[in-house]
Amino acid sequence: MEEQVQPTLPAAQVRRLPVWAIILAFVALLAFLGLIAWGLRRSMSGPIVVGDSVPDIQMVTFDGQTIHSKDLAGKVIVLNFWASWCKPCEQEARELEEAYQYFKDGGKVVFLGLAYVDVEPNSLAYLQKFGVTYQNGPDLGTKVSQLFRIRGVPETYIIGADGRLKFVQIGPFASTDDIIAAIQPHVRP
Repeated sequence: MEEQVQPTLPAAQVRRLPVWAIILAFVALLAFLGLIAWGLRRSMSGPIVVGDSVPDIQMVTFDGQTIHSKDLAGKVIVLNFWASWCKPCEQEARELEEAYQYFKDGGKVVFLGLAYVDVEPNSLAYLQKFGVTYQNGPDLGTKVSQLFRIRGVPETYIIGADGRLKFVQIGPFASTDDIIAAIQPHVRP
């Protein structure tokens, strides 16, 4: 069998990449790594913290209403993340409704509930079971929960009339009095 010999080019004829192409590739690589670092830093940062300005929250309620938090400016917003499959959520469901009833007539506090990773029939059954009457809706695509970077359910965020986060409750409230005590200092007379 004959061996095929590959012709070799003299060193002078070997093609090299132009310097500008190497620099451009290096810059693109650094930009890509920077983008990855920014994304990791953002995903690893904690939730919105007390004192932070809260971006506009948009939700669609189970009855089809669209709510924007910016339209509620000047009111205290109590935002509760829950799920029908969450046993600790059941511990505070009636107490949240009682606190809502306590503040409802004053018109200065708005309660909003967001069903986290839940299916609508189960969410509606949960609301009925616990007699929840304030506005609730699904957290479609977990957009709002990602904004707050929630760790689980239940979690409750109290947003002041100035649009800044005032209070965070991770886990269930122990009582209606605890809920009222968390909200009351942020309600303007």
